[in-house]
Amino acid sequence: MKDLKQSTKQRFGALDFNYPDHDSETEIVAHETGVDKKIADKLVSIAERARNLKGHGLDEGISTRMLIYAGSLIAKNVDAHAACRVALVRPITDDPDMRDALDAAVSTFF
Repeated sequence: MKDLKQSTKQRFGALDFNYPDHDSETEIVAHETGVDKKIADKLVSIAERARNLKGHGLDEGISTRMLIYAGSLIAKNVDAHAACRVALVRPITDDPDMRDALDAAVSTFF
């Protein structure tokens, strides 16, 4: 991937995007998946812990979309640990130590 020249960048507008605040993201996850707010809150808390690891072993954090995937699995009676493992942890890292750390975060909340 090549960075754009400064003169090219100046021809565009720029927006900064960030994750929603905790309460808003909890509302989004609960609404989109049908899980209760308590479960949605746990999912968002896991994501926030993972996002703190970005740049410290993770290239990307857990997105709201990934939380919706996990919540949708939980809403269909998939075990929460299994849902988080397949929808949150495994897609973002192959590193065994990082997976263990993220699995521990899942276990903290579920």
